[in-house]
Amino acid sequence: MAEAMATVAEETPVTAERPVPADLESRISKPYLARALAAVDANNPEGTVEAHEHGQKTVLQQHVSFFDLDGDGIVYPWETYRGLQSVGFNVILCFLGSIVINAVLSYPSLPSWIPSPLFPIYIKNIHRNKHGSDSSTFDTEGRFMPVNFEGIFSKYARTVPDKLSFGEMWRMTEGNRMQCDFIGWLTSKAEWTMLYVLAKDDEGFLPRETIRRCFDGSLFEFLAQQRREAHQKKQ
Repeated sequence: MAEAMATVAEETPVTAERPVPADLESRISKPYLARALAAVDANNPEGTVEAHEHGQKTVLQQHVSFFDLDGDGIVYPWETYRGLQSVGFNVILCFLGSIVINAVLSYPSLPSWIPSPLFPIYIKNIHRNKHGSDSSTFDTEGRFMPVNFEGIFSKYARTVPDKLSFGEMWRMTEGNRMQCDFIGWLTSKAEWTMLYVLAKDDEGFLPRETIRRCFDGSLFEFLAQQRREAHQKKQ
């Protein structure tokens, strides 16, 4: 029985180097159950409850919905630009981000086979854009997997238990690489690097709560509100 529950194989050192949490069920109810509406972790058993509404959208849809400025369920490049700008990216990154993000994510999300020259992203189909070589925190339908989120920190957070340094974050993207998945490799590194640039703390770490709130999009809402309040104080 003990061997059947083992998480480390002596002949495979990487299983010891990247341990999985063995006590999750004592901290999270049904940690292996994919959550459709809430980004649940050990510290937030109900997900984000303050100033964030799920609107019956999956966690992945919530992540993207921040950029749907007019609430029509579609994200156009100019909305991506304004959304990136509102959370603190500079003009160059906003311009490049709006082009790359919409160019890459638009076609798989379209309701038809005919491409659109406006490169819209349809939020209802955003699950079609899940890529490989990621942390698997989102499943293929856009639900949130608590067990895989917790694995990010048990495997890679070595300096501080609930935070990732840039090096640890980079090693995570390396550890998640799948064979011949060049697009997934690049996309994963780009996503995590953008998050690090945007939301690292004063000591150069990405905190657990920042990462969790990025998954459900509430981080973007928080950062945009902070910038609005700072702007109002200057006036």
